[in-house]
Amino acid sequence: MTHAPKSWAGLALDRPLVMGILNVTPDSFSDGGKHAATDAAIEAGRAMLATGADIIDVGGESTRPNAGLVTPDEEIARVRPVIEALAREGAVISADTRHAATMAAALAAGARIINDVSGLKHDPRAAALVAQAACPVVLMHMRGTPQTMDAQTHYINLVEDVLAELTATRHAALEAGISADNIALDPGFGFAKRAHQNIRLLQATSRFVALGHPVLIGVSRKRFIGELGGETAAAKRFPGSLAAGLYAISQGANLLRVHDVAATVQALRVWERLVAIEDDPDP
Repeated sequence: MTHAPKSWAGLALDRPLVMGILNVTPDSFSDGGKHAATDAAIEAGRAMLATGADIIDVGGESTRPNAGLVTPDEEIARVRPVIEALAREGAVISADTRHAATMAAALAAGARIINDVSGLKHDPRAAALVAQAACPVVLMHMRGTPQTMDAQTHYINLVEDVLAELTATRHAALEAGISADNIALDPGFGFAKRAHQNIRLLQATSRFVALGHPVLIGVSRKRFIGELGGETAAAKRFPGSLAAGLYAISQGANLLRVHDVAATVQALRVWERLVAIEDDPDP
């Protein structure tokens, strides 16, 4: 599969899409549980939609390094009312979860997309559930779990190894009956990768685009952005996050998963216009 996808999850890919991050957790690395309460999360989701988010990615379990474990029941209790409320208002919702039970509950509540940091490998029931639901899915590259991934950062050849492992994840999804047209790929920045490895992987974005699926880039506020830009506070890393995101978009990536929706949407509008002028011989 090498053709450039024209749409995914019912959304045209004729421009970069923005996926807003909505963590309904008390221990997010980036916002410190700012949206842990249901009402606060719903209002935050509405604000993202109003400022141009194409997708809202709702998660109820932190996947930062060494994050505490959350049961599916607790995760469902956090995300279901938020998904129901935003889906009723027409939002395209992605459920950020590793658990099949949460996936099922999220889809029943109105989510349209599953975003699994484990690439459907954490829960042995997940792939079959996604295949039966025939829903779009984001397959991310990660080694181990959030509790063990920082000890699994040795690669013989970083880009080739991540490409091979993510391709194997895609193959397993196809073997489970998931349609190729429903698959998007995420190189997994920060998941079993050190700062210098994230930089090298970002430089190789076009290699992932060449696999023929939509490519999602999730670098927003991450530690390596802070190291590159000299900013220790996660909430102040937007400028660096935007620079990295636009760099990936310029290589053909399709989606940016971000905390700062309004500013990212504005930047993409300018970027699109500049690219259009560049492509027009007589603007």
